[in-house]
Amino acid sequence: MRAEVLNLKGEVVEEIELPPIFEEEFRPDIIKKAVLSIQSHRRQPYGPNPLSGVNYAWENWGPGHGYARVPRWKLGLRSVVVPQAVGGREAHPPKVQKKWEEKINKKEMRKALLSAISATAREELVRARNHVFEGKLPKILVDDFESLSKTKDVIAVLKAIGVYGDVERAKERKRHRSGIGKMRGRRYVAKKSVLIVVAQDGGIMRSAKGLPGVDVVLAKDLNVEQLAPGCHAGRLVVWTKSAIKALGERLC
Repeated sequence: MRAEVLNLKGEVVEEIELPPIFEEEFRPDIIKKAVLSIQSHRRQPYGPNPLSGVNYAWENWGPGHGYARVPRWKLGLRSVVVPQAVGGREAHPPKVQKKWEEKINKKEMRKALLSAISATAREELVRARNHVFEGKLPKILVDDFESLSKTKDVIAVLKAIGVYGDVERAKERKRHRSGIGKMRGRRYVAKKSVLIVVAQDGGIMRSAKGLPGVDVVLAKDLNVEQLAPGCHAGRLVVWTKSAIKALGERLC
């Protein structure tokens, strides 16, 4: 499989042979399993205070008083501690000992990464994620792109290669989150747009990270979740020529 390499003006400068990973079989089932495994490792253990609902001065009256035989507050008649009592403990609370991490085989994770990479070169899968772009896929740029330190220069390049419309789509669809997450540091929901994959950071990570929905990652750190947000493969990706070479050396 061959692909065109574009300069910063969007002009074709050469054609290269892509690594075999871009011809990998599309496996959405394994991709979903890998993404959920990655997300599960970010979950934190949680549970109630061990004394919650039981920190009372209580006594048990025993039979013969015409009352239910439950622990009762020493200063009154109200029942305490038991799960059915107001202010009592929870019957089966979450345990901090629970392991939230979902395991996955190394070969499955590798297969998922290869499949997610190949999906970025299939136009029908990228269109299915509602990405907006012009021209052919994959989008590969010369290595000069990695050294851009100005956001306006990055925008000019994205316009030249026909993917800036996707950034505008992400900006227009930013909205307030529904629910209590607004009070927990997650006020807005924003769409994912372009993923930029580079071999080295020459300034591009800082200059592009402020664009709506845009993520920048080094080829050596690329994972399945970045390529398939929400378990849906086919993200719009802009590669550099060196990043393609680095991926070929890492995964082939």
